[in-house]
Amino acid sequence: MLNWKKRSRDARDQVNDSVDDVKSYLGGIWFSRTLITVLALYLLATLIIGWYWSQEPEFFGVQEHTQQAADTAQRSLVTGYTTVETLKQVATTLLDKPGGYLTNDYAPPGIWLDNMPAWEYGVLVQVRDLSRALRKDFARSQSQSTEDADLAKAEPRFNFDNKSWVLPATEDEYRLGVKSLDRYLARLSDQSKSNTQFYARADNLNNWLGDVATRLGSLSQRLSASVGKASLNIDQDGEVETDNPILTGRPQGIKEEVIKTPWMQIDNVFYEARGQAWALSHFLRAIEIDFADVIAKKNATVSVRQIIRELESAQESLWSPMVLNGDGYGILANHSLVMANYVSRANAAIIELRQLLSQG
Repeated sequence: MLNWKKRSRDARDQVNDSVDDVKSYLGGIWFSRTLITVLALYLLATLIIGWYWSQEPEFFGVQEHTQQAADTAQRSLVTGYTTVETLKQVATTLLDKPGGYLTNDYAPPGIWLDNMPAWEYGVLVQVRDLSRALRKDFARSQSQSTEDADLAKAEPRFNFDNKSWVLPATEDEYRLGVKSLDRYLARLSDQSKSNTQFYARADNLNNWLGDVATRLGSLSQRLSASVGKASLNIDQDGEVETDNPILTGRPQGIKEEVIKTPWMQIDNVFYEARGQAWALSHFLRAIEIDFADVIAKKNATVSVRQIIRELESAQESLWSPMVLNGDGYGILANHSLVMANYVSRANAAIIELRQLLSQG
């Protein structure tokens, strides 16, 4: 009888142990499935947010925005107001677009994105160039005059490290630059502030366009290098390999090398070009307003509008899910070469515009 009870108790304990094992096993499966589900939902959410943050901002109407901003601040529209207000708005868009400023993000999904940070850098390049031109040329009557105090503060703010996360954050520095521009605008629109001016002269405009042409020329070369190209690197010595350079065919100082953009950098260069084209198209529309008299006297109105058209054409929607890098007349397209075409045409038109501005 005792043996039977002992066997019954042992069997019951074994069943309980088996039930506990099953519960533990099922609990482990539930935990694993819950964890996988949470991770999948998180990745899906970051994917959707990342897609939304990667959308490039739309164009804004330069003249309409400037008029609205002046009316809101109760300021007068004077020469130069449109250019500075447009610079302010472009810099603000860089900070307040969906997702904010992403270049210095260290958390998902921002850290996974590279196209939008490249676009941001392209915009930033043009913001820096125009802020320098404002301080150096547009707001000074001559080389010996004193530079504007607020513009002298704005330029280094925009030239702050674009990847600083904290202490100070990049966004904080750029917002201080925007505030400096706004203080200059307030004084510029105040007729009683005679020491605050914007000089819309042909030589000032020509100096800034020289920087723009340099930027676009470099962009065109980098975009064209997506397929690789052979170029000659000329050193300073220029010594001849042998006594008869006709037989050698090449001096010692000239070396041929193949320049090609790394595959992982092709999309970055492409989106940097789109960012520069986006910012520059707005700046030129503002320049067309503030320098209208100068441009008309030089018969250059059509040239300016042609440049804007080329830059805006470079902003057409990219329907491919990725930047393709086809070779020559191959089956696949090469989006970098298409972009290089628009950039090169805009650059050529800027060179022609500078020649018109240089004429008496």
